[in-house]
Amino acid sequence: MSEAELLEDKVDASLDFALWARVLRFARPYRRALTWLALAGIVLAMADVCLPLITKWIIDDATTPEGGERILALSLLYLGLVGVISAMIWIFIIFAGRAATGMAYDIRRAAFAHLQALSFSFYDERPVGWLMARLTSDCSRFSSIIPWCLLDLFWGSSFLIGICVVMLLLDWRLALLVMTIIPLLAVISLVFQKKLIRSQRLVRKTNSQLTASFNEGIMGVRTTKALVREEQNLSEFQGLSTRMYDYSVRNMLQAAVYLPLVMTLGGLGIGLALWRGGLDLGPEAGISLGTLVAFMQYAALLYIPIQEMAARFTEFQAAQASAERVQTLLDAIPEITDTPEAISGDGDLRRIETIEFRQVSFAYRGGEKVLDRFDLRVEAGECIALVGPTGSGKSTIVSLVSRFYEPTGGSIALNGRDYRYLRLDWLQSNMGIVQQTPHLFRTSIRENIRYGRLEASDEEVRAAAIQVNAEEFIAGLEKGYDTDVGESGNALSTGQKQLVSLARAVLADPQIFILDEATSSVDTETEQLIQAGIERVLEGRISFIIAHRLSTVRRADRILVIDHGRILEEGDHEELLRRRGHYHSLYLRQFADEARERLLTARQELQ
Repeated sequence: MSEAELLEDKVDASLDFALWARVLRFARPYRRALTWLALAGIVLAMADVCLPLITKWIIDDATTPEGGERILALSLLYLGLVGVISAMIWIFIIFAGRAATGMAYDIRRAAFAHLQALSFSFYDERPVGWLMARLTSDCSRFSSIIPWCLLDLFWGSSFLIGICVVMLLLDWRLALLVMTIIPLLAVISLVFQKKLIRSQRLVRKTNSQLTASFNEGIMGVRTTKALVREEQNLSEFQGLSTRMYDYSVRNMLQAAVYLPLVMTLGGLGIGLALWRGGLDLGPEAGISLGTLVAFMQYAALLYIPIQEMAARFTEFQAAQASAERVQTLLDAIPEITDTPEAISGDGDLRRIETIEFRQVSFAYRGGEKVLDRFDLRVEAGECIALVGPTGSGKSTIVSLVSRFYEPTGGSIALNGRDYRYLRLDWLQSNMGIVQQTPHLFRTSIRENIRYGRLEASDEEVRAAAIQVNAEEFIAGLEKGYDTDVGESGNALSTGQKQLVSLARAVLADPQIFILDEATSSVDTETEQLIQAGIERVLEGRISFIIAHRLSTVRRADRILVIDHGRILEEGDHEELLRRRGHYHSLYLRQFADEARERLLTARQELQ
């Protein structure tokens, strides 16, 4: 069972006060709002306690021969208390909302900032849904539970104590009789609240699975149709929705049983008050009609604070899982950080002259070794092409250059200095990376290019687009540079997205360029367009090109044939062909495949 599933199932775990002491630091900036919230809860409870007491006075005053003199004053007092209750409700809605919203904002901000600092290895082991749940539902849940729990703690306890004190003052024997229902109310509330919270958690868990199924079904609709999987997908979804239905019905049935039980006990309290008080009613017994009515009202109100506090306690207990998940995220330690001696390269490394792999070994966590004592030296202005089968270590090499990961053995040096002693932000700001599937943000083309350097002017953005041959297609769009690229850039073709991504990297003016399968998903015509743009921007820079299409790497200064983390062959295109080794075999095989594709295309056009 995964960590997420374990935390989902922690319903009956005891409260972890050490954990709450840590997460409650987010409540400190809102101490004033929480203090006002607690005070408003106490005042509201006292006002609620006084209402039946005023009712008693009004009834007693109206039922005595000389009565009726204070009814107007008591009625005005009653209305005044209603006004106080309304004001207190307004106050705690304002301050609870302010505290809950502010805490959720602070937690999400801290979590998001922490995510930016975490290494790639963290994301390798955690799916996007896991992270999204922590930044959304988990943050909201435990940030909102704190102010409302605080309110119910002060309001509920004050209200319950106030009811008991007033009843004891009015008639202690009748009060003790009515209060016999309190233990029963407490036990039933705790038992049923645990059942309700457990079934609610199952509903929420299944709902998240349904949401994930919706998302996967929409994102993979083309694959589903291509493989004719509609019926199987519907069947799987039906299973989830049936489970959701069953858990929801269970939750509603539990609530349907719980509420009548509580109301029955409340009615029992009223009955006890009416029975015993009715027998003792009269001036001789000392119980007036107003006192009897007040006791009946207090008996009816007794279950409300108990029910609310029991519900909040179980919600607080269940919210601990959310607190644990968020705190786990905040406690995650980045594997790659700046050392205390790390320096910026703006001084003696203003220009990167060499990159050197020195006996570098690397293995992903829990995986086999990808690189084994790998050596490579790259000079300024050199273009290095990496070719080889999938899993040979090509992407690992450029990820190590970018310091997304660090060597597990050996070292990488820039201008002879181990790059672990250079500031991470300086190093990565000098990297320009164009990936096989570039990510574009849902905004205009202009802003996507400007993402490479946020302070760039419109003229600089356009110059970068011209440099990579993107100007022509952008000018042909109705809104030009202001065209919205859509979700993940889906309003553009793959080749157009690559050109925008390339322009974005060029605008950053990096010293090191990394092109990771940048032309593998585009047609030949677009590839030539991108290739022409690449050749211009790589001049004078250190560059690494990963490509399966060998036509992309023919002009590289050096081509490295990589297999199992080792260099099998090294040289330029012509030299490697003359050797008639691995590269020669790869080239002939790919040349034959491309020729076959061109022949098939020509035949289809003739037909």
